[in-house]
Amino acid sequence: MSLTGTAFLYTLIVLSVVAVVLPLALWSRLRGPKPVRALGRLLMVLFAQGTAVALVFVLVNNENNLYDDWADLIGTGDHVQQAANLGVDGTGGIALKRLPRVRQHFTDASGPGMGGVRVTQLKGRVSGVDAEVYVWLPPQYHQPAYRHHKFPVVELLSGYPGSAKAWFGSLHAVNQLQGLMRDGEVAPFILVAPRMNLLAGVDTGCANITGTVNADSWLSVDVPKMVTDNFRAQAGPAGWAAAGYSAGGHCATKLAVAHPDRYRAAISMSGYDDPIGERGSLAAETPALRRANNPYLLLRDARTPPAVALYQSGQPGDGYEAATGLEQIAKAPTTVHVVYVPKSAGGHNMALWRPQVVPAFRWLTEEMGLLHGRAGGTIPRSRSSAGSRPAELASGTASPAAAARRP
Repeated sequence: MSLTGTAFLYTLIVLSVVAVVLPLALWSRLRGPKPVRALGRLLMVLFAQGTAVALVFVLVNNENNLYDDWADLIGTGDHVQQAANLGVDGTGGIALKRLPRVRQHFTDASGPGMGGVRVTQLKGRVSGVDAEVYVWLPPQYHQPAYRHHKFPVVELLSGYPGSAKAWFGSLHAVNQLQGLMRDGEVAPFILVAPRMNLLAGVDTGCANITGTVNADSWLSVDVPKMVTDNFRAQAGPAGWAAAGYSAGGHCATKLAVAHPDRYRAAISMSGYDDPIGERGSLAAETPALRRANNPYLLLRDARTPPAVALYQSGQPGDGYEAATGLEQIAKAPTTVHVVYVPKSAGGHNMALWRPQVVPAFRWLTEEMGLLHGRAGGTIPRSRSSAGSRPAELASGTASPAAAARRP
């Protein structure tokens, strides 16, 4: 029975009701010696508590898309077939353009918010990762007027723990963006959500760690190659962006800063710079790994500032300081867009990030140089040459740092 399936949820609801009714009906009717009756009553109490805890967990898990299946929950999932030394660029010297095109088999994905989403099992030819990838195509994709059009892509990254379905299920990305894409208010992006939880019980930190995992190459090499092989998708970097929340936000920023030849922009909601921000991260295990996967240090020490745009939102103590730190060291052509989220907006959860999806994608549409056509299409536009700048909240309230600089 699936962990996230309707059948399992309804079974728990029925068992929870039974757990309440059972002691009411049998508490005083138990027969036998006193120890036997005491044991029977104790078992009924434990059964009631166990079913209640299980039901609450499943409801929370379904709402936040934390664990996809039993293997993720129990910690037995392993999606790494091999983790060779792929070198500094993460390709292992493989000429990606010479790799033959591989056609993937897609099926309809199931679950809340997954309407129109398709899924495939991808065996990464470079990374050695074997895991699922979800893809959603914008409304224009199948329209005759766009049959020769190549679409921009956003890679959606979940937090830890987190499911690749989270952007569609918990954050309602399709429900929020589909109409805006159709009306030309947001560019018609292809949305791609790859599995992030690749090893049992640990966060990969989106890092390449020889002998353990090549998560960076999975996300920045194998997944983009699969998308361009199977869909009318623009090639990187001009047509690609990454977006994530929490650990996924850290990953999105790191991928864009580390690979400006593969990504044009990144969205981070409540992300962090130092991998130690997620104590379960493999990228936080050694000082060398922490340095190599810290976007602040990568940006600060870059010989040539990368031509990437970064959207960074956060609350005080939860991403805001990391965002302003990037803003302070960024030099053109790098741009940093800081969104201050007040503490009153909520905690580190889906309810905080869900309202940020539309403003972030509006920003992304503008920053990637995509203008709105009358039919909801996009027209190339010259990229902004602006340097690092503050941003405003969707409500129009500027961040404290931005307000302090205004005349």
